[in-house]
Amino acid sequence: MNTTTPASTPTAVAIDWNEAFCSEGANCFRFGLDGSGRAYIGSTLSPDAYVSDSVEALRALISAVKAGAADHLL
Repeated sequence: MNTTTPASTPTAVAIDWNEAFCSEGANCFRFGLDGSGRAYIGSTLSPDAYVSDSVEALRALISAVKAGAADHLL
């Protein structure tokens, strides 16, 4: 995932967000794509904050989480 922070205010990106996925307690996350095919993950609690990377990187992240790579966080 990209972790760089731009030195200036980022240009607004038009993101096509999917319907939010919410677990118990209304912890909601959403996935989206922009016009160039870049993938985004965001929280509904902070609509302007998100993580962005390639679709391939998002696919790898989801596969790793499903395989238990983040179980120690639960």
